Amino acid sequence: MTRTLVAYVCTACGHRAPKWLGRCPGCGEWNTLEEEAARPKARNGRSRPAAVARLADVDTAEGRRMATGIDELDRVLGGGLVPGSLVLIGGEPGVGKSSLLLQALASGSARGLSTLLVSGEESPAQVRMRAERIAAAEGVGILAETDLEVVVETIAAELPDVCVIDSVQTLHAADVGSGAGSVAQVREAADRLLRLAKSRGVAIVLVGHVTKDGTVAGPRVLEHLVDAVLQFEGDRYRHLRVLRAVKNRFGSTDEIGIFEMTGAGLTPVVDPSSALAEDGAAGPGSVLLPAIEGSRPILLEVQALVAPSDLAMPRRQATGFDRNRLSMLAAVLGRHAGISLGSSDVFVNVAGGVRVDEPAADLAVALAIVSSHRGRPPGERFACFGEIGLTGRLRPVGHTAPRLAEAAKLGVTDVVAPAGTSGPGSLTIRCADTLMTAIGLALA
Repeated sequence: MTRTLVAYVCTACGHRAPKWLGRCPGCGEWNTLEEEAARPKARNGRSRPAAVARLADVDTAEGRRMATGIDELDRVLGGGLVPGSLVLIGGEPGVGKSSLLLQALASGSARGLSTLLVSGEESPAQVRMRAERIAAAEGVGILAETDLEVVVETIAAELPDVCVIDSVQTLHAADVGSGAGSVAQVREAADRLLRLAKSRGVAIVLVGHVTKDGTVAGPRVLEHLVDAVLQFEGDRYRHLRVLRAVKNRFGSTDEIGIFEMTGAGLTPVVDPSSALAEDGAAGPGSVLLPAIEGSRPILLEVQALVAPSDLAMPRRQATGFDRNRLSMLAAVLGRHAGISLGSSDVFVNVAGGVRVDEPAADLAVALAIVSSHRGRPPGERFACFGEIGLTGRLRPVGHTAPRLAEAAKLGVTDVVAPAGTSGPGSLTIRCADTLMTAIGLALA
């Protein structure tokens, strides 16, 4: 009698367990293990060795990129879509994933590419209504289908240059005994689409749902299978959207694309610094930061609010900045700068919905906190950058030339930076080797 093997797979991280557990050993989430029947492997007899080619003899002409026509999207992808690649894009509902990809398909069609949109969530009429609103209806093929077998056969028959599937969680394979969106269904769909993309040279873009913490829904194995993972950040209450690469086998993961949501769809922002720091520093607790995202310098506004706390443990909240690093900077300010924050709530925000991860933002966050704590704004047209160590010393950071050039372009005249920094003559650069010295120079 044949015994059916059963495993339990976590829907959050993809961890496999031989029995059901209330808490996943891999990620620690509760009630995320789902039953999955193990499928027996087919045996095709003795396999034959494949021909091995020399890497130097491989023709790279087949891997030339296809520009989508949207500069910000091409920047994040590393120059465009690679034939035979599988790209996953995620984001919150309403952020503009479907609109952006529909615009990219229409732009690709205008450039002579054959495109196909597989819609599992909307009917062709609904897609047509949105396409007419954003002027992206010409030249795009559409298929409203959720059956994975039909979708794969249609793509193999049509062989489009670019295919968008919206979304991967809606696809359903009849031979997998679980509902659409489950771990088994998502893995099966990604695996079959990956083999189709690699064998036929079709660039496939998958739209993925996100969880409540903003990560792509489904097992982590989905992110390991695809060639690139793009995250679309922002919310429906802000007009700016940020597209960043979490993983990219064909380019950098440091690049970001900035879009503005308008009535006619998503428009690339040519000068993001003007949009993100258009009013400059706005008083106490506001400091300008020349940041680097990939190869692009961006001038951002860092805001801080220090207020008396009624709690036994004061709050340390950050939006667009790492909360743990904020706690470290608060400790450094108390130890090496004499700024006592033990009885105060500290809130930090990067204006515009942009997230800053580089250490060069340390000095801007620290000076914004001190400025709010003292109720004293920094000087007019002031900016700063630098990494702060646990000893209270400022450490130099890279890409100082583009930072200073971007600051000067936006009208900044006064900059506080780590020792050894030099820049154009239009800027007054005051160097500091410690956090205490930087505070004195900025808030004298």
